[in-house]
Amino acid sequence: HFFVPQHLFSTFMGEDREPYLIPNINFSMVCPGVYRSGYPSRRNFSFLKKLGIKTIIYLCPEEYAQGNREFCAANDIQIMCYGIEGNKEPFVDIPDGVIQDALSQIVDVRNHPILIHCNKGKHRTGALVGCLRKLQGWSLTSIFDEYNRFAGTKGRMMDQQFIELFDPSVRYEAEHIPKWFRPELVPRSVPR
Repeated sequence: HFFVPQHLFSTFMGEDREPYLIPNINFSMVCPGVYRSGYPSRRNFSFLKKLGIKTIIYLCPEEYAQGNREFCAANDIQIMCYGIEGNKEPFVDIPDGVIQDALSQIVDVRNHPILIHCNKGKHRTGALVGCLRKLQGWSLTSIFDEYNRFAGTKGRMMDQQFIELFDPSVRYEAEHIPKWFRPELVPRSVPR
């Protein structure tokens, strides 16, 4: 619990005394049950709670913030950490196996609703969502268009190259896949 001085109360609460629902930076629905964003802060917690988030896929190498861990524990939200370094340099690669494991979690409806995020919701999140789009059979043009909408002028060619070269295969359990995932479109995907 935290104390909010009366003069700041309206900053956090509506006239009906319900918390305002403030989405995370760069928040968007990816597909039913899957969302993306930047790093959630305390002011986004009511929003995440309203969405009913069950799982968070955190893509940064830094430890998850204590306040966020406490919020997740109090709301039965599972945190899956995939410490991916930013793909800025030619010698820093996004590990394929990590992306494939994250995708396996995303295509399992038992983890839904699920939130994918990094710091700003641009690069690492964009790379993972781009690989998910390959699983969904999107064209590279459409994938890169979506990536660039979130990355803006800060798009990274290394991320786009990773997406282009990524082999879209994933392990899944047939009885737990979402309606939007069609494994027959991904010949190398394998049931668990």
